[in-house]
Amino acid sequence: MQTILFLCTGNYYRSRYAELLFNELAQRAGLGWRAASRGLFVKEGVNPGPIAKPTLTALADAGIVPPAADIERYPAQVSEAELAGAAIVVALKEAEHRPLLAASYPGWKDRVIYWHIHDLDKASPAEALGEIDRLVREVVAELATDSEPMTNGR
Repeated sequence: MQTILFLCTGNYYRSRYAELLFNELAQRAGLGWRAASRGLFVKEGVNPGPIAKPTLTALADAGIVPPAADIERYPAQVSEAELAGAAIVVALKEAEHRPLLAASYPGWKDRVIYWHIHDLDKASPAEALGEIDRLVREVVAELATDSEPMTNGR
């Protein structure tokens, strides 16, 4: 089983949606892939629960009911081992996440795929999660049809 790792700042909203959506779609497609998600600057006690309500709403609207363990898990900070263990690493917003990678994991700042998904301060959940939905579906489709999927340039 290969892993795609989705990164955002707090591992509470964007990356969690990408992870849970990817896992559902990959399972439906019978892919040998699994997603994980982590944060680059996780702060404990900041969020009012383990996962953002807009994330849960968007998943429910898509007919996705993730396993309880996945939605009860609190945000987690990424580790070097998790970066190294993933076949594909996607950071959800380059302007936000490239500097965080450069500061904490400088060897990785040019080895991940960057998307451009705004956080709640700049985009509504419908906009941000809608774009994540579109991009995740593209990744799943590519993995389902391509024997040499995109990688992190490794």
